[in-house]
Amino acid sequence: MAQTVRDKTPPHDDELEKAALGSLLSDNEAVASAIQVHLKADDFYSRANNRIYDAVISLDARGLRADIQTVVQELKQKGKLDEAGGASYVSSLTTVIPSSANIDYYAQSVKNYSLKRALLKVASKIAVSAYDESREANEVLEEVQRYIFELSDDRQIFSSRRIGEVLKEAVEIIDKVMRFKNPITGIATSFDKLDQMTAGFQNDEFIVIGARPSVGKTALALNMASSMAFRKKIPVAFFSLEMSEIALVNRLISSEAMVNAQNLRSGFLSSSDFNKIVNTGGVIYEAPFYIVDIPNMNLLNLRSQARKLRAQQQIQIIFIDYLGLIGHESKSLPRFEQISEISRSLKSLARELHIPIVVLCQLNRDAQFETPTLANLRDSGSIEQDADLVMFLNRPQPKKGKNDKTEDKPGPVENIPTDLIVAKQRNGPTGVVKLELIAKYAKFAPLSNSEA
Repeated sequence: MAQTVRDKTPPHDDELEKAALGSLLSDNEAVASAIQVHLKADDFYSRANNRIYDAVISLDARGLRADIQTVVQELKQKGKLDEAGGASYVSSLTTVIPSSANIDYYAQSVKNYSLKRALLKVASKIAVSAYDESREANEVLEEVQRYIFELSDDRQIFSSRRIGEVLKEAVEIIDKVMRFKNPITGIATSFDKLDQMTAGFQNDEFIVIGARPSVGKTALALNMASSMAFRKKIPVAFFSLEMSEIALVNRLISSEAMVNAQNLRSGFLSSSDFNKIVNTGGVIYEAPFYIVDIPNMNLLNLRSQARKLRAQQQIQIIFIDYLGLIGHESKSLPRFEQISEISRSLKSLARELHIPIVVLCQLNRDAQFETPTLANLRDSGSIEQDADLVMFLNRPQPKKGKNDKTEDKPGPVENIPTDLIVAKQRNGPTGVVKLELIAKYAKFAPLSNSEA
């Protein structure tokens, strides 16, 4: 009778695991190679080998050399020497390796078998989910994509890390910042005062830009995204749920080439305008700027596209225009519950992909004639709770004196003073950045000190 998958021993190789550990015990420099391929204790199939590798990493984190004696003492102190096969098993590991120079091969092979075991676990979970009649197929598919992304991104499902590992990373980042003296540790937005307040948009952060309709939130997002992609060459994804990809590119051309947007639509362009467009087109063409234009996009499709772009194009930031247009699989849920779930999901997606996610959001009508506050975020209070950074665009109303009886006369406005209000920042200050919207180019610029 043919052997079933269930009857088989999970993929592993004891000899390769022993060779990897033997290399680490005989050559201290080999530890760096193992860490470089992200080898973890859980990657070892043997419980004894798992415990020994954990002891090696613990010693290395404290700056101590890992050899037979120090590892045995470390295991004794942790009360895990018996689980590790005893002192005799630890000593035997240094006799099984032809050369510690092959540590890269040994470590990668152990990692490879670990990945295969993880895939089998995922396959088992997929089978259980697929048989669950209460779940939709699209929901199961999204879960599968998340599992696969976690594995391909070298992340173990339900993994944990010792604080010592995280501390080492944190100190390295602090050291780097001290050496380079750069106050912008995230992705710069091109608005200097905002960057000074936020240190740039940070990885893992869920960022919300709120405004009433037609105040300029799409223009602001495009200004930020284009600066990142066109000048800094940072791969950017822009999910346009409101505007077609052609309309979006026309906005970018107008803003970057400084060509009147109305003339661009109507075709009344001068030869100099056309030359500007051609020159700007070369910059735009080469930029790592990815537009996702899928009408009626739901949350599952959005997460799937985001993972694909992160894996295939190495995007470093996502903009979504806008939150209220993201659909939800559960149509029966009240809209505020749908928005709450979408908000939580986007926050977790930012952490999963380890990049900033910037989401545009409509404000409710109460903010029409007042300075917006966090209470004005539309449809759900969970947006305020989930967001790491919340900003509002607001056009201050001009103040009139008591005797000022002049009426506002309609007409084209060239530059519109606009406040960018940093209303919430989990890890920094709040405040106001003074901007002006150059209406004919749909372009924001810092307001000069004299005007401010």
